[in-house]
Amino acid sequence: MRIIVVDDEKEIADLIELYLKNDGYEVVKCLGGAEALKHIREEKFDLAILDVMLPEVDGFTLCSEIRKEHNYPVIMLTARTADSDKISGLVLGADDYVTKPFNPLELTARVKAQLRRFYRYNSPAEEEGIIEISGLEVDERTHTCRLYGRELDLTPTEFGIVSILCKNAGKVVTTRELFESVWGEKYLDSSNTVMVHIRRIREKMHEKSKDPKFIKTVWGVGYKIEKNN
Repeated sequence: MRIIVVDDEKEIADLIELYLKNDGYEVVKCLGGAEALKHIREEKFDLAILDVMLPEVDGFTLCSEIRKEHNYPVIMLTARTADSDKISGLVLGADDYVTKPFNPLELTARVKAQLRRFYRYNSPAEEEGIIEISGLEVDERTHTCRLYGRELDLTPTEFGIVSILCKNAGKVVTTRELFESVWGEKYLDSSNTVMVHIRRIREKMHEKSKDPKFIKTVWGVGYKIEKNN
Protein backbone atom coordinates (compact mmCIF):
# COMPACT_ATOMS: atom_id res chain seq x y z
CA MET A 1 0.00 0.00 0.00
CA ARG A 2 1.21 3.50 -0.89
CA ILE A 3 1.09 6.33 1.63
CA ILE A 4 1.93 9.97 0.99
CA VAL A 5 3.49 11.77 3.97
CA VAL A 6 3.62 15.57 3.87
CA ASP A 7 5.47 17.49 6.59
CA ASP A 8 7.91 20.39 6.24
CA GLU A 9 9.87 19.26 9.31
CA LYS A 10 12.33 16.79 7.78
CA GLU A 11 13.02 14.99 11.07
CA ILE A 12 9.32 14.26 11.56
CA ALA A 13 8.81 13.21 7.93
CA ASP A 14 11.84 10.90 8.14
CA LEU A 15 10.58 9.38 11.41
CA ILE A 16 7.12 8.67 9.98
CA GLU A 17 8.67 7.21 6.83
CA LEU A 18 10.90 4.91 8.89
CA TYR A 19 8.02 3.50 10.96
CA LEU A 20 5.72 3.05 7.97
CA LYS A 21 8.39 1.33 5.89
CA ASN A 22 9.13 -0.99 8.81
CA ASP A 23 5.46 -2.02 8.63
CA GLY A 24 5.76 -2.76 4.91
CA TYR A 25 4.20 0.37 3.40
CA GLU A 26 5.55 2.19 0.37
CA VAL A 27 6.05 5.84 1.30
CA VAL A 28 6.17 8.99 -0.83
CA LYS A 29 7.60 11.76 1.35
CA CYS A 30 7.11 15.46 0.62
CA LEU A 31 8.47 18.44 2.55
CA GLY A 32 6.21 21.02 0.91
CA GLY A 33 2.60 21.43 -0.14
CA ALA A 34 3.26 22.29 -3.79
CA GLU A 35 5.33 19.14 -4.29
CA ALA A 36 2.66 17.06 -2.58
CA LEU A 37 -0.09 18.57 -4.74
CA LYS A 38 1.67 17.32 -7.86
CA HIS A 39 1.92 13.76 -6.49
CA ILE A 40 -1.73 13.79 -5.34
CA ARG A 41 -2.96 14.83 -8.77
CA GLU A 42 -0.79 12.40 -10.73
CA GLU A 43 -0.42 9.28 -8.56
CA LYS A 44 -2.54 6.75 -6.70
CA PHE A 45 -2.36 6.38 -2.93
CA ASP A 46 -4.09 4.32 -0.25
CA LEU A 47 -3.76 6.92 2.52
CA ALA A 48 -2.42 10.44 3.14
CA ILE A 49 -0.78 11.92 6.24
CA LEU A 50 -0.86 15.72 5.99
CA ASP A 51 0.67 18.33 8.25
CA VAL A 52 -1.65 21.33 8.60
CA MET A 53 1.04 24.05 8.55
CA LEU A 54 2.94 23.78 5.28
CA PRO A 55 4.76 26.27 3.03
CA GLU A 56 3.04 27.26 -0.24
CA VAL A 57 0.01 24.96 0.05
CA ASP A 58 -1.34 24.06 3.49
CA GLY A 59 -2.71 20.71 4.66
CA PHE A 60 -6.34 21.85 4.57
CA THR A 61 -5.99 22.72 0.88
CA LEU A 62 -4.34 19.37 0.15
CA CYS A 63 -7.17 17.56 1.94
CA SER A 64 -9.76 19.42 -0.15
CA GLU A 65 -7.87 18.56 -3.32
CA ILE A 66 -7.80 14.86 -2.41
CA ARG A 67 -11.54 14.85 -1.71
CA LYS A 68 -12.30 16.19 -5.19
CA GLU A 69 -11.31 12.84 -6.70
CA HIS A 70 -10.55 10.29 -3.98
CA ASN A 71 -12.10 8.66 -0.91
CA TYR A 72 -8.95 7.14 0.60
CA PRO A 73 -8.29 7.98 4.28
CA VAL A 74 -6.66 11.27 5.28
CA ILE A 75 -4.96 11.78 8.64
CA MET A 76 -4.10 15.36 9.61
CA LEU A 77 -1.06 16.22 11.74
CA THR A 78 -1.43 19.41 13.73
CA ALA A 79 0.52 21.28 16.37
CA ARG A 80 -2.65 23.19 17.12
CA THR A 81 -4.84 21.93 19.94
CA ALA A 82 -7.87 24.16 19.33
CA ASP A 83 -11.02 22.21 18.55
CA SER A 84 -11.79 24.65 15.72
CA ASP A 85 -8.67 23.57 13.82
CA LYS A 86 -9.45 19.90 14.27
CA ILE A 87 -13.04 20.45 13.19
CA SER A 88 -11.88 22.37 10.11
CA GLY A 89 -9.93 19.32 8.95
CA LEU A 90 -12.84 16.98 9.56
CA VAL A 91 -15.25 19.27 7.72
CA LEU A 92 -12.95 19.26 4.70
CA GLY A 93 -13.02 15.46 4.62
CA ALA A 94 -10.22 14.28 6.91
CA ASP A 95 -10.87 10.98 8.67
CA ASP A 96 -8.65 11.49 11.71
CA TYR A 97 -6.17 13.88 13.28
CA VAL A 98 -3.08 13.45 15.42
CA THR A 99 -1.71 16.27 17.58
CA LYS A 100 2.03 16.94 17.72
CA PRO A 101 4.08 15.79 19.50
CA PHE A 102 2.91 12.24 18.90
CA ASN A 103 4.01 8.68 19.49
CA PRO A 104 5.00 7.13 16.12
CA LEU A 105 3.51 3.80 17.24
CA GLU A 106 0.17 5.51 17.85
CA LEU A 107 0.29 7.07 14.38
CA THR A 108 1.04 3.75 12.68
CA ALA A 109 -1.78 2.13 14.67
CA ARG A 110 -4.17 4.80 13.39
CA VAL A 111 -2.91 4.23 9.85
CA LYS A 112 -3.66 0.51 10.12
CA ALA A 113 -7.12 1.18 11.60
CA GLN A 114 -8.00 3.62 8.81
CA LEU A 115 -6.83 1.23 6.09
CA ARG A 116 -8.70 -1.71 7.63
CA ARG A 117 -11.90 0.29 7.70
CA PHE A 118 -11.40 1.66 4.19
CA TYR A 119 -10.91 -1.75 2.59
CA ARG A 120 -13.60 -3.38 4.71
CA TYR A 121 -16.13 -0.87 3.38
CA ASN A 122 -14.81 -1.16 -0.18
CA SER A 123 -14.60 -4.94 -0.53
CA PRO A 124 -17.42 -7.28 -1.55
CA ALA A 125 -19.79 -8.39 1.17
CA GLU A 126 -22.11 -10.82 -0.58
CA GLU A 127 -23.65 -12.08 2.63
CA GLU A 128 -25.00 -8.62 3.38
CA GLY A 129 -28.11 -7.19 1.76
CA ILE A 130 -29.81 -3.90 1.09
CA ILE A 131 -31.40 -1.74 3.79
CA GLU A 132 -34.06 0.71 2.60
CA ILE A 133 -35.71 3.31 4.82
CA SER A 134 -38.13 5.79 3.25
CA GLY A 135 -35.99 6.51 0.20
CA LEU A 136 -32.61 6.07 1.90
CA GLU A 137 -30.93 2.91 0.61
CA VAL A 138 -27.74 1.33 1.95
CA ASP A 139 -26.25 -1.46 -0.16
CA GLU A 140 -23.56 -3.32 1.76
CA ARG A 141 -22.80 -5.56 -1.20
CA THR A 142 -21.46 -2.64 -3.22
CA HIS A 143 -20.92 -0.28 -0.26
CA THR A 144 -23.01 2.44 -1.84
CA CYS A 145 -25.70 4.68 -0.39
CA ARG A 146 -28.55 6.24 -2.36
CA LEU A 147 -31.12 8.84 -1.42
CA TYR A 148 -34.22 8.78 -3.64
CA GLY A 149 -32.16 6.97 -6.28
CA ARG A 150 -29.27 9.46 -6.23
CA GLU A 151 -25.95 8.01 -5.11
CA LEU A 152 -24.36 9.89 -2.22
CA ASP A 153 -20.63 10.53 -2.43
CA LEU A 154 -19.77 9.22 1.03
CA THR A 155 -16.32 8.49 2.40
CA PRO A 156 -15.84 5.04 4.00
CA THR A 157 -16.18 6.62 7.44
CA GLU A 158 -19.43 8.33 6.48
CA PHE A 159 -20.78 5.15 4.91
CA GLY A 160 -19.99 3.26 8.11
CA ILE A 161 -21.96 5.75 10.19
CA VAL A 162 -25.01 5.65 7.90
CA SER A 163 -24.87 1.84 7.72
CA ILE A 164 -24.83 1.43 11.51
CA LEU A 165 -27.67 3.90 11.99
CA CYS A 166 -29.78 2.14 9.33
CA LYS A 167 -29.10 -1.29 10.84
CA ASN A 168 -30.36 0.08 14.14
CA ALA A 169 -33.30 2.01 12.68
CA GLY A 170 -35.75 3.08 15.37
CA LYS A 171 -33.09 2.79 18.09
CA VAL A 172 -30.75 5.40 19.51
CA VAL A 173 -27.09 4.68 18.78
CA THR A 174 -24.92 6.43 21.34
CA THR A 175 -22.01 8.60 20.27
CA ARG A 176 -19.69 6.16 22.02
CA GLU A 177 -21.14 3.17 20.15
CA LEU A 178 -20.85 4.96 16.81
CA PHE A 179 -17.26 5.99 17.39
CA GLU A 180 -16.05 2.61 18.65
CA SER A 181 -17.89 0.71 15.87
CA VAL A 182 -16.77 2.91 12.98
CA TRP A 183 -13.34 4.08 14.14
CA GLY A 184 -12.48 0.81 15.89
CA GLU A 185 -10.88 2.67 18.78
CA LYS A 186 -11.71 3.34 22.42
CA TYR A 187 -13.97 6.36 22.85
CA LEU A 188 -12.17 9.19 24.65
CA ASP A 189 -14.40 12.26 24.47
CA SER A 190 -14.56 12.11 20.67
CA SER A 191 -18.06 13.60 20.39
CA ASN A 192 -16.81 16.42 18.14
CA THR A 193 -15.39 13.91 15.66
CA VAL A 194 -18.72 12.12 15.35
CA MET A 195 -20.70 15.37 15.28
CA VAL A 196 -18.67 16.81 12.41
CA HIS A 197 -19.09 13.64 10.33
CA ILE A 198 -22.85 13.63 10.98
CA ARG A 199 -23.02 17.26 9.88
CA ARG A 200 -21.11 16.45 6.69
CA ILE A 201 -23.43 13.53 5.91
CA ARG A 202 -26.48 15.75 6.40
CA GLU A 203 -25.01 18.31 4.00
CA LYS A 204 -24.53 15.64 1.35
CA MET A 205 -28.14 14.53 1.91
CA HIS A 206 -29.27 18.19 1.66
CA GLU A 207 -30.89 17.85 5.07
CA LYS A 208 -32.07 20.87 7.06
CA SER A 209 -29.71 21.22 10.01
CA LYS A 210 -32.46 22.28 12.42
CA ASP A 211 -35.02 19.70 11.32
CA PRO A 212 -33.35 16.76 9.54
CA LYS A 213 -35.64 14.11 8.11
CA PHE A 214 -33.31 11.13 8.45
CA ILE A 215 -30.51 11.41 10.99
CA LYS A 216 -31.99 12.74 14.22
CA THR A 217 -29.91 14.03 17.13
CA VAL A 218 -30.83 12.73 20.57
CA TRP A 219 -29.17 15.41 22.65
CA GLY A 220 -26.69 14.17 25.21
CA VAL A 221 -27.02 10.60 23.98
CA GLY A 222 -26.41 10.02 20.29
CA TYR A 223 -28.23 9.68 16.96
CA LYS A 224 -30.98 7.64 15.34
CA ILE A 225 -32.83 7.05 12.08
CA GLU A 226 -36.57 6.43 12.39
CA LYS A 227 -37.97 3.34 10.68
CA ASN A 228 -40.71 5.38 9.06
CA ASN A 229 -40.01 9.01 8.24
